[in-house]
Amino acid sequence: MHLHDASLPVPRANVRFAAEARLPSRYGDFRVLAFECADDGLDYGVMARGELRGAENVPVRLHSECFTGDVMGSLKCDCRDQLEAALTYVGRAERGAVLYLPQEGRGIGLANKIRAYALQDEGLDTVEANLALGFPDDLRRYDVAAEIIKSLGIRSVALLTNNPSKLAGVARAGVPVASHIPLRTAPNPYNAFYLDTKKKKSGHRL
Repeated sequence: MHLHDASLPVPRANVRFAAEARLPSRYGDFRVLAFECADDGLDYGVMARGELRGAENVPVRLHSECFTGDVMGSLKCDCRDQLEAALTYVGRAERGAVLYLPQEGRGIGLANKIRAYALQDEGLDTVEANLALGFPDDLRRYDVAAEIIKSLGIRSVALLTNNPSKLAGVARAGVPVASHIPLRTAPNPYNAFYLDTKKKKSGHRL
C-alpha cells in the first residue's frame, strides 16, 4: 500500500501531496515522496520507510538542504554527516522518515550563505556572519514540515536532532514530539569552530 492514500488526514491547503515511488538506496529501501507548497512555490522531498499511518514515536529527521555540504562534500559544516547518519538510522529502523527541506543556509538562501562564508573567512562565526548580513541566526520554518508529517499520518515523532530550537519549532507547529534522538558526528579541523558556535550560541546538544 502506498504511504499516501485517501484515508490519511488532509493537510492544509498550502501543502499538497504530489508523487510517490520506490527508491532503493545505499542506506536501505525507502519510498520517496514529493510535496508541493503553495505558500512558497517550493517542492519538499521525503524519504520514508515502513508503515507510518497512525504510528507514534516515529524517528523523523527534518533536514535543511545544504548544497555545499550535502552535495559538494564541504568540511565547513556537519550537514552531510548528519544527513547520512539520519538516513542510516531510518534505513535500519522498522519505520521512519527524513524530510528534505529547501531552507538553504538556515533559510537565507545559497547566495547569502556564501556571503556569510566569506565573512567567516574574515573571522566571524556563523551567528555573527548572519547578523552582519542583516539576518537573524535562523530563518527556518517548520510549519510546512509539520503539515507533511500530518499528511503522512504520523501521530508523534522521535526527532533526530541536536537542536532544541527545532524541537520547540516542531511542537509549536502542532506535531507532538514524543522523544528526540541525538545525531553525534565527529568534528574535523574545518568545522570544529562552527560546531562550537552551534553549541555555545544556538544551544545544540553536541
